[in-house]
Amino acid sequence: MLGIIIILLISWLLLWKIKAPDALGLNPNKQRTLHLATGILLSAICCTVYHLASTTFSNNHWQLNKDFTFIIALNSCWWVLKSVLFEELVFRGALLYILSKKWGTFIACLVSAVSFGIYHWFSYNSFGNPVQMAIIFFMTGLFGYALAFAFVKLKSIYLPTSIHLGWNLFSIIVFSNGPLGQQLLVKVNNHKAEGIWSLIIFLFQVLAVPVFTILYVKKRVRS
Repeated sequence: MLGIIIILLISWLLLWKIKAPDALGLNPNKQRTLHLATGILLSAICCTVYHLASTTFSNNHWQLNKDFTFIIALNSCWWVLKSVLFEELVFRGALLYILSKKWGTFIACLVSAVSFGIYHWFSYNSFGNPVQMAIIFFMTGLFGYALAFAFVKLKSIYLPTSIHLGWNLFSIIVFSNGPLGQQLLVKVNNHKAEGIWSLIIFLFQVLAVPVFTILYVKKRVRS
């Protein structure tokens, strides 16, 4: 939490210096509330479809974790919220705003996406495995580009934060796919999808949220 407070202060100082206090688009309004709800719903649906497909086509299924408690849920939600806010403020915050003004949308979003991809090499501890590094960079970089695009075009951090939060809440807590271990639902075995279904499920995981995000943003910008 201290890290988030420090980043907020640094962001405020940077934006105050360039005279852009609302560059993060934090002031709530009807449109931003809509973006917040849409982002969580969009990512939650995509995440659920992905995880259900991963078991449906692999002779596997999900079951409730009997050891999962309300206290564990609260602690896990708090952990996810802190991690998402930290990453959003770093990669879709004041620095991205400044870059977009200096270099334009595409270059700024590209820099943010590349940084986001490299950052996840550290968070996933993937150094020494070139294949894993390439996959992580591709997946998180594309995801990061879509979130950066949403921030720059909509002039608010609400949509990218809600998309990021929705995905992580469902993936990590609902479907136990993350650093917190077994959460609400767990797989009954280790079977995985193979062949063409494995490729289709992987591509859906990588492309669904970024594609839907960019389409949504473009539609909102035109309207």
